[in-house]
Amino acid sequence: MKRIFIFFVLQLSIIACQLSAGGSLLAQPNPVKQAAKSVFTLTTFRPDGSLLASSHGVFIGSQGDAISDLTPFLGAKRAVVVDANGKQMDVERILGANDMYDMCHFRVSGKTTPAIAAASVAPTGSQAWLLPYTMGKNPLQAVQATVKNAETFMEKYGYYVFNITVPENAVNCPFVNEQGEVLGLLQLTSSGDNIHAASALYASQLRATALEFNNSIFGRIGIPVALPDDQQQAQLALIMSGNDSVKAAAIIDDFIRKYPNLPDGYQKRAQMEVDASLFDLAAKDMETVIKNTEKKDEAHYSYSQLIYQKELYRADEPYPAWSFDKALEQAQQAYSVNPLPVYQHLEAQIRFSKKEYQKAYEMFLQLTKTPLRSPELFYEAAHSQQMIQPNDTAFIALIDSAIMACDSVNRVNPSPYILARAQAYDQAGIYRKAVADYNIYAYIMRPTLTAQFFYTRGQCETKAKLWQQALNDFSIAIELDKQQPVYYAEKANLLLRLRQLDDAIDIARQCTAIDETYPDGYLVLGLALMQKGEKAEGMQNLRKAKELGSEQAQPLIEKYQ
Repeated sequence: MKRIFIFFVLQLSIIACQLSAGGSLLAQPNPVKQAAKSVFTLTTFRPDGSLLASSHGVFIGSQGDAISDLTPFLGAKRAVVVDANGKQMDVERILGANDMYDMCHFRVSGKTTPAIAAASVAPTGSQAWLLPYTMGKNPLQAVQATVKNAETFMEKYGYYVFNITVPENAVNCPFVNEQGEVLGLLQLTSSGDNIHAASALYASQLRATALEFNNSIFGRIGIPVALPDDQQQAQLALIMSGNDSVKAAAIIDDFIRKYPNLPDGYQKRAQMEVDASLFDLAAKDMETVIKNTEKKDEAHYSYSQLIYQKELYRADEPYPAWSFDKALEQAQQAYSVNPLPVYQHLEAQIRFSKKEYQKAYEMFLQLTKTPLRSPELFYEAAHSQQMIQPNDTAFIALIDSAIMACDSVNRVNPSPYILARAQAYDQAGIYRKAVADYNIYAYIMRPTLTAQFFYTRGQCETKAKLWQQALNDFSIAIELDKQQPVYYAEKANLLLRLRQLDDAIDIARQCTAIDETYPDGYLVLGLALMQKGEKAEGMQNLRKAKELGSEQAQPLIEKYQ
């Protein structure tokens, strides 16, 4: 009896507060009373399970569709709502969001009692009711308010300012019109002077497109985003699903549930299962794809790729049911169903991995005569030829063909093949041609060149007797990576060869200062000091180089003793 009396007094206190806040408790239309059943509380939680934020919202669909503010979801891993009957439901999917208007459209796990989003904009001066969240048989009264100002955005959605003082704990509760239709959710300005609400209709129509799945908003929400309704958008969303395994798994499950006869979802899940070393499950999913899909060739091809990549990069995790032979069999089955060159390309790559270099070489060359012709095929043929019998001339000829196949129409970047030819010329001792190719590569790739590239080109320029170019490249390498002693030692060694002894000594001292355990720095420093006539210090550095493991130091020590 005491508890009932306290509750009655509390209700009277709330009503008194609402009256003093500038609202009205005039008789509510029945639709307004019905809409109050759609209001809920929202609670979000951080990844560690601790409470993040709480708010309110309103259901706008009978299958769990709801709208609330976006802010409580940012940083949330989990969220729950409690409806007017006290039923708790998990937030399953984020449907859409907008940070400008601080709105979130989401779906919960369960049947819900919806209110209707108002299709038309309420005019300035019209009446509205703020619906506080309440639970139990004696609901709190709605607070009547006046639309102080109504504007439109995007030509059809309402943006409202209300003449009302906010009751306690009513943030993001809905404003409804006389028909019980939701105009918007209560929002406070930073100053708290005005009460705003943006169109509930707009919030209800927020849907994330596939291209938005990895944007900053959804990236900050740990709850999975719902799969788009359009099939092409759904397929794109599947492709773009990010690195969050929980979110990706949700997208995949949604896709398979919605499109059980399409291969995309099973293939994506199989790849995730391979990544998790769940090879049995991956094999089962790929067998399901082959069984269900109409495009059997594509299914066999995908299965072949999956096995091939696993055997190529994760051979240390044996799975007896899979092998290069199994991958080859699947590629050949794909080709037997639909003789596309791309299936033969995969077969050739598998054969190369099986060390069947002659067969792979023949297949790569044959494919260059098909519409699949590309620089990559010549490049692969070149490497196959080298594995059969190394031949610099033949290798360079095939790389020439790869470069010639890079046309501006298809925008194929020739830089990998130019670099490969530069390295081939370098290895063959054709240093000036190698330097020319390194220069072309540098021109194409200049924004991304590394210290290692300048060091490599500098070594080639040294062998080509392009002394100044080599010194310049070693200097650039040092500038890009000041902590790599080999660059200093290489430059000091070249200065020593050019009899620039003072500079050689200076760079060699920098080398030993950077890494006191690097023997070549002491070796070059010792030689430079010896040649300058400072034999005592020079011998000391040569002995230091020997102590650190330099095999060249002892002959030099014997020479200068």
